[in-house]
Amino acid sequence: MSDFWADLRRTTPARIGLGRAGTGQPTAAVLAAGAAHAAARDAVHLPLDVDRVVTGLAGLGLGEPRVVASAAGDRTTYLTRPDLGRVPADDLAALRQDRPVEAADLVVVVADGLSAEAVHAHAVPLLTALLPLLDAATTVAPPVVATQARVALGDHVGQALGARLVLVLIGERPGLSSADSLGAYLTWDPKPGVLDSARNCVSNIRPPHGHDHHTAARTIAALVAGARALGATGVRLKAGAPELG
Repeated sequence: MSDFWADLRRTTPARIGLGRAGTGQPTAAVLAAGAAHAAARDAVHLPLDVDRVVTGLAGLGLGEPRVVASAAGDRTTYLTRPDLGRVPADDLAALRQDRPVEAADLVVVVADGLSAEAVHAHAVPLLTALLPLLDAATTVAPPVVATQARVALGDHVGQALGARLVLVLIGERPGLSSADSLGAYLTWDPKPGVLDSARNCVSNIRPPHGHDHHTAARTIAALVAGARALGATGVRLKAGAPELG
């Protein structure tokens, strides 16, 4: 007997056409969902391999990466107190040491977020694709690695470095078919208190089922150019706007 859903199922990781056994799902479908749920939970709790990320970022030629931590001292605190993940544990003035006196246009913050697995898999390949696409006049500061971090921690880093833009690459909340999804958040004039509406986000960077690195890099590069031309990000900078070429 042919499987009506077979062709479509090969094109997506979504759970479709699972069938049924009596009033429930077949055993194989139940076990697969349980395994996916376990993978998502593991992704949330997997610690960031800071040395691995620092080594990868160092190879990009942007300068020596620095490491900062949020005020959430451990994973349990991070998951139960999102507010602490948005602020640094310590004064970030030390980030200015050994940095160029003139502020850079862009600083990249690589943060564990809710999936260190996403950072391990996609952060460096995405930046490798992105950097050649940036305008030659765009200066990029040495990158910063942030642990137990939420997106807004990048605002503190950007302000401390005087950067015009901050790009936060962060592991997104895992789903039952996406434990390694990376998000990229771009913010103009970063400082504490910036609203989410003032950011642009490129989400679901996870080839082959989400955006591939080169596609995401092209979008981010266009947003960086548009932000510099407009002097803003977020709701004022729309995909397809003249500022994006």
